[in-house]
Amino acid sequence: MVVWLEANDPFPPVDEALGASSEAPGLLAAGLDLSAHRLLAAYRQGIFPWYSQGQPVLWWSPDPRMVLRPENFVVSHNFRKLLRRVLRDDAWEIRLDADFAAVMQACAQAPRRGQDGTWITPAIIAAYRALHDAGLAHSVETFYEGERVGGLYGVSLGRMFFGESMFARRTDASKIALAALVAFARAHAIEVIDCQQSTAHLASLGGGEIPRQAFLMHVQKAVIAPAPVWRLDKQILGALAYGNAADKAHEVSR
Repeated sequence: MVVWLEANDPFPPVDEALGASSEAPGLLAAGLDLSAHRLLAAYRQGIFPWYSQGQPVLWWSPDPRMVLRPENFVVSHNFRKLLRRVLRDDAWEIRLDADFAAVMQACAQAPRRGQDGTWITPAIIAAYRALHDAGLAHSVETFYEGERVGGLYGVSLGRMFFGESMFARRTDASKIALAALVAFARAHAIEVIDCQQSTAHLASLGGGEIPRQAFLMHVQKAVIAPAPVWRLDKQILGALAYGNAADKAHEVSR
């Protein structure tokens, strides 16, 4: 049975979420409150909202949980070559929080295989913009020749990043943004990026499932750790682009 939340009600324990044999595995609660306060309480407990226009706000905590550990991010030979081109070419830029709302809008409009419509409703955009205004949500944006061609956004609490959505208008543009986020995470001891639900695409990038309890134990520690200073530019891709000093020396000598 799914709990209905009134405005001041706490979330139920996450182990009360619907199980794998149900029609909605991981569904924990429903309600109408989508305030910034409610969102923060949710993320600190490993819970996230996901619903469609016309539905109440549905709160989820799936088991297992899909995560990406930055050290496991897959950089193929071809993608490494692309990152090197990005570093050399002034037409490419990586920007942080250039236009958070525009990234959310682009994610909402991006076509998704097997999905009709979007969960990024106007209420969702308003709620996450409030977190962004408080410095608790960020967008990583890829630009080519001055045009935003890809990006992602998510919630940042302490040393934990909860990924929400991404979009691309040019091949691999969103993956470049993710690579920048991964490089930043590696440099600032962010050990886990939450991906929420399992997909083949995330698995191909190095994501994997972990038990919900293990995820929650990590979240409890990570969200209270000192937050890093969020600064990004495309040079942060260097370690991923070159892999090691010998590769970089060879590339520079060409």
